[in-house]
Amino acid sequence: MVCIRQATVDDLLAMQSCNLMCLPENYQMKYYFYHILSWPQLLYVAEDYNKKIVGYVLAKMEEDAEECHGHITSLAVLRTHRKLGLATKLMTAAQQCMQEVFGAEYVSLHVRKSNRAAFHLYTETLGYRITDVEAKYYADGEDAYDMRKTLKPGKADNSFSGVDSKVDSKSDLKADSKS
Repeated sequence: MVCIRQATVDDLLAMQSCNLMCLPENYQMKYYFYHILSWPQLLYVAEDYNKKIVGYVLAKMEEDAEECHGHITSLAVLRTHRKLGLATKLMTAAQQCMQEVFGAEYVSLHVRKSNRAAFHLYTETLGYRITDVEAKYYADGEDAYDMRKTLKPGKADNSFSGVDSKVDSKSDLKADSKS
């Protein structure tokens, strides 16, 4: 059994390790500290029955924006624990906190255009919509979909209609996003 819980400072090394094992975008430890010191309510981990961190979501609030909104910086689940709904549970916990604690109107994230698994999670399971394409967003030059999900009921969904919702056929099957 795996439990989803708020991350603590003691979890940061395990979160970074999970990131290094799963994603091409990696962060220095000071970035994890910045997130947990600034938005401790928005970091969640998936912990297995042996108390091992098998997934995490790193999220933040955008402070200098017109509308109050959150951003998913990074999401990762170890390959051994995928297909169990952990990514969905981690995302849902962070999104709910963004809305309830911070009053977020929406949540945003970036995802590689080639990452079909993450794209499917975000669009089909979680209800995100493409708002733009960020050319050469990632360090290796790959484009990213800029995506949003409305959190407040009755708010308009500002989907970007100029983008084909199909993803590239070559896929990097890791669920990743980058701030």
